[in-house]
Amino acid sequence: KEYYINDTGSQIDAFYRSLYARYQQCLGIDAEMPSDGYFGNYMIDLAKEIIAEEGDRFLTLPRQEAVPQLGQLGLEKAIKLIRSDLELLGVSFDVWFSERSLYDNGQYQRAMSLLHDRGYIAEKEGATWFVSTTLGEDKDNVVVRSDGSPTYFASDIAYHYNKFLERKFDKVINIWGADHQGHISRMKAVVGALGIAPERLQVIISQMVTLRRGEELVRISKRSGDIITLCEVVDEVGTDACRFFFLSRSADSQMDFDLELAKKESLDNPVYYVQYAHARIASILRLAQQRGIDYRDGDVSLLTTEPELTLIRKMLLLPEIIEIVAHTLEPHHLAYYAQDLATVFHSFYKQCRVVSQDEVLTKARLRLVEAAKLVLAKTLYLMGMTAPEKM
Repeated sequence: KEYYINDTGSQIDAFYRSLYARYQQCLGIDAEMPSDGYFGNYMIDLAKEIIAEEGDRFLTLPRQEAVPQLGQLGLEKAIKLIRSDLELLGVSFDVWFSERSLYDNGQYQRAMSLLHDRGYIAEKEGATWFVSTTLGEDKDNVVVRSDGSPTYFASDIAYHYNKFLERKFDKVINIWGADHQGHISRMKAVVGALGIAPERLQVIISQMVTLRRGEELVRISKRSGDIITLCEVVDEVGTDACRFFFLSRSADSQMDFDLELAKKESLDNPVYYVQYAHARIASILRLAQQRGIDYRDGDVSLLTTEPELTLIRKMLLLPEIIEIVAHTLEPHHLAYYAQDLATVFHSFYKQCRVVSQDEVLTKARLRLVEAAKLVLAKTLYLMGMTAPEKM
């Protein structure tokens, strides 16, 4: 599992220049922010953090040295912040891969040479192009601009060269934002041009997340500075709610994350609804223990009513759901299943008294709810969530 760091190109250049301007401003210099800069308060916080550690030493350097040095320091701090935010959600990556490394170690050049030798690179209109029309695309694509700077597409070519031909991956699964939907076909064309079967590249498109507070839309813009960080969302709603809401929609579906709903301690909140089912079962089993009921020899053949059988049938679906998730790479099926199982259990609980005067039936039903607790706990575990014993 790999996190691709965009640490080169025009946006990172804008980040560097923005940070340098904020650094100067924080030290009392009337510096102008770049028009394409990042205007958020987080850049001011970053500049102040660097000043606390490094002082004003970057002011003594020529601008052409100060901007990249300060920018690199800021980038490292930003990546550290991303790591810590992801850790709050229990998300970790095996590799943090630098885009810049593709240029530093010559892999970009080797990828372009290979494509050139195969006849897929051409010079025209003052730029360098990947000739994708020969592979069925409707147009060719620029890889090096007329000013000599590589495009993002060029970096992506080098990155996939690295994955397939340098690191010898059998299959690559990319997760891209919705704005990269149109990039899929040309990327598969590149993979084919590199001599790799295009089906070995799989792309999952993830739609944007809209944050709401009830009916009110939370407006976000990274450039203007109107942002809410993942850390802030986790602090507000908790890790379990955050994970569940993100997992509860397929990647290609637009998601509305209602922060108010995620905090509610009511059955309207799907996270609370699922975890409450587990806690309710735990409460039933504690009651049985307090009364000294040993249900290990409970006869489950007595479970013949429709609510009981419906619960059993729903529990038996978990292995199938796991298989579906593994094959489709769509974990939202687990969230749907967890809600369905909780619904079926709550329905069973309303219709069937678990601990009753009928000792034999009580033991059978205790075995049933114990199994339901196990299945719910496993489902929550697979989603990276806790299974509370009390709520």
